[in-house]
Amino acid sequence: MSQLTSTEFIVLLLSISLLLIASRVLAEFGKKVGLPILIGEIIVGILLGPTLLGRFFPEFTTSLFPQTGSVAVSLDAIFKLSVVLLLFVAGMEVQLPVVLRQGRLATFTSLTSMIIPFTLGFWISWHFPALFHWDGNGSRLIYALFFGTALSISALPVIARILLDLGIYRTQIGMLIIASAMFNDLVGWLIFSVVLALMEKEGVGANLSLTILYVLLYGLFMLTVGRKLLSKLVPWMQDKLSWPGGLLSVSLGLCFLSAAFTEALGIHAILGAFIMGIALGDCAALKEQARDIIHQFITNIFAPLFFVSIGLYVNLVDFFDLQLVVLVLVLATVGKLFGAVLGAYMGGLSLRPAFVVGFGMNARGAMEIVLSTLAYKSGIIGQHLFVALIIMALLTSIAAGPLMRYFLRDPATKEL
Repeated sequence: MSQLTSTEFIVLLLSISLLLIASRVLAEFGKKVGLPILIGEIIVGILLGPTLLGRFFPEFTTSLFPQTGSVAVSLDAIFKLSVVLLLFVAGMEVQLPVVLRQGRLATFTSLTSMIIPFTLGFWISWHFPALFHWDGNGSRLIYALFFGTALSISALPVIARILLDLGIYRTQIGMLIIASAMFNDLVGWLIFSVVLALMEKEGVGANLSLTILYVLLYGLFMLTVGRKLLSKLVPWMQDKLSWPGGLLSVSLGLCFLSAAFTEALGIHAILGAFIMGIALGDCAALKEQARDIIHQFITNIFAPLFFVSIGLYVNLVDFFDLQLVVLVLVLATVGKLFGAVLGAYMGGLSLRPAFVVGFGMNARGAMEIVLSTLAYKSGIIGQHLFVALIIMALLTSIAAGPLMRYFLRDPATKEL
């Protein structure tokens, strides 16, 4: 049986220690100057990876973060575990009743803010793939499906934080943005799970209709029968098991069980984690303190490891293409902004609050980065497009707050 040697284990411990401590230091510094925490975490990966440290001290970087061998496999497993848990937390943020309560206005906004950027991204990447450095390998359909999804998804955690900072989270316009972002995330991850499944050479991934059927059946089961079972299980866990350890261990166990199930079906594990997060998060009996414990545990330990890993193995300087970055940024902003503003306007809002909704929905943040990283590691996209998507996600997240604040200068808009 192959095991880590003592030296390899020391390297693994040092790597994780450096990633956690450095990411926390830079995240706290970024927070003080008004930047999202995840930006500090990504910067750590850039500093320690081939972009900077690896350029001047390649042997040191390779010894600490090897790309082959047992340590590399162990780090890869930890990073994959981190993204599964990250999607579990993202699922817990999706509250289906909030989406359903918003009615006609949310329906218009959700649909147009998803369909228009998806169609734009799919069409342009299908007809002009060379613009995005597509090398011709693999399926053009999968490539176009991914790019359409990348332009249509929003970042629910980032949007929620922006709304809280602006003081409009619980207003009508805040709930409209949240509901629309939830719908975007839900549909976007379902589509991307199908895309990842289609990358498989065997089993369900080779059959599109079967893959979609499995996705829909499992999602339907978990959000109906599964949710009812959890609504009975959660109160029992909070009553009978040790607090909060019992609830935390069983919740994460269910997350991994669901992730393993979808992975076994030929659909990526992230879908199972995401759906389990929705089902558990929608349980009314789940205490707010319990949600906070799960959220804090994952976002402060596992999420930093994932976001740091983004810069560890990609050279953001050598693969930076200004023309591609501008193209992706313009397409993403125009598609999402036009779709969200059009939907909000059709639903009954005037133009000024409709633009607040549009710029709020345009924040891509963590979810865009997770999506792009998975696509890159799965071989769907190359490093040039990956770098462009990461930069787009960061810029749209940074710009969303100030742009929304500008359109909120009218007090009447804020109260909608």
